[in-house]
Amino acid sequence: MSDSTEYRRFLDSRESLVRSGAIAVSIVFVLWAALAPTPAGFTPAMQSVLAVFGFAIVLWLSKAVPYVVSSTVAVVLLYALGGVETFQAASSGFASSLVFFLLLLLLLGQSIAEVDLDELFASRLLSTRSRSPRPLRSLSIYLLTLSFVMPSAVARAVTFIPVVRQMSDTYDVGHDSDFERTAFLILGHVNPIASMSLMTGGGMAIITSELIQNEVQSITWVQWAVFMIPPVVILYALAAVTAERFYGANDEIEQAMGQRSSPLKGNQAGDVELNLDRDQRIVGAVMFGSVGLWIIGSFIGLPTIVPAALAVGLLALPGIRIITAADVPEVSWGILFVIGAMFSLLDAMEQTGALAYMVEAITSVVPFATLSHWQVIAILLALAVLIRVFFSTASAAILIVLPIILRFGGNFGVNRLYLALSVLLIVGSTTILPFNTTSVLLSFDRGPLSNRDVAVFGFVTMVYAIFVVVFAWNIYWPMIS
Repeated sequence: MSDSTEYRRFLDSRESLVRSGAIAVSIVFVLWAALAPTPAGFTPAMQSVLAVFGFAIVLWLSKAVPYVVSSTVAVVLLYALGGVETFQAASSGFASSLVFFLLLLLLLGQSIAEVDLDELFASRLLSTRSRSPRPLRSLSIYLLTLSFVMPSAVARAVTFIPVVRQMSDTYDVGHDSDFERTAFLILGHVNPIASMSLMTGGGMAIITSELIQNEVQSITWVQWAVFMIPPVVILYALAAVTAERFYGANDEIEQAMGQRSSPLKGNQAGDVELNLDRDQRIVGAVMFGSVGLWIIGSFIGLPTIVPAALAVGLLALPGIRIITAADVPEVSWGILFVIGAMFSLLDAMEQTGALAYMVEAITSVVPFATLSHWQVIAILLALAVLIRVFFSTASAAILIVLPIILRFGGNFGVNRLYLALSVLLIVGSTTILPFNTTSVLLSFDRGPLSNRDVAVFGFVTMVYAIFVVVFAWNIYWPMIS
């Protein structure tokens, strides 16, 4: 039995037990707020807010019920248990521009897949493989390039999995080969790193930028790009090159090519011409126009959400209709509801003093006041990594842990902008268990990866992220600030 099959069975049995236990624990939080006396140092509102926070975290971590359900119930409980005075206050997070901004970007991402622009990129890689003695490097470059217009790392992974399969057949190295194992490491671990380079690059970046806007300072699309593209590209390159060398896959390819007069099998050696149809040209032009507006808007004060709204509106026009009503149900509504509910909880925690209480409680356990500046930063980043391991998506982990870490950073004089960007880099690069990142879980399920492969390479990318953070914090970010 393969590691992948064993792991899936283990997950099924574990998830059933975890979900039952999580529902029981979440109910305990509600009963504590409704029936238990208010502890010393608490107010009734603070007790209710912390109870709902615990209720939501347990259900989000366990996925005992769909995100939409747990998030909606959390908002209702926030009002019903007296955490806030009005239902409008309980649902205030859904008025955040982040919810609508991410919705628009998800629709734009779907439009790229709808017209098969992603498959066009993939076919270009497959068609030029005869000229590439380093097909894995070509794969990494195409994924990095596509990330600038296609935010979802999962969508990119899904697009390129069939390409990797065909490349394995072309080079006749087999589907359990070192080449394919390395390719799936790139799709799972390296691919998501690219999404952090732009503010509009994916859920992790969008959530972090919104929290920076709310908690730290205003940051434009161009400022984000200047701060993040060089560190992300360095991190991505280090991870990609290491993945190439991890199993000696290039040697396997060279050996396979040396055993044949032609490296190709079948009749797929020809190039694929970029003959774009009408819809592909429209989507491509709209995406380039959006990027142009984001750049211009950074200098004239145009809100980042406006170009995305204009792009979606244009693609939905009657004469174009690339985005239709059928695309709306396909959006990841679960993560949108989690974001809205979490921002409502953060507002309530701020207003009731619950967030300050949590920070003080942690400070009483960890003697931050006696630590040096760098020791404080190291502990905060380690805390982010520890919490991240329990989440199935980096976006959810950042949404929950970053506000608390930023509060600590402010209390101890840490540069909160640098801290937020560092948390993003490290959390976005850390995958120890297959379920920690959706693209890794997909690669683990479809490819020849083992638990050990995932954990070891996830640790490697985390270490690289630490080195990149040290470089950016001490050299690059001060230079451009």
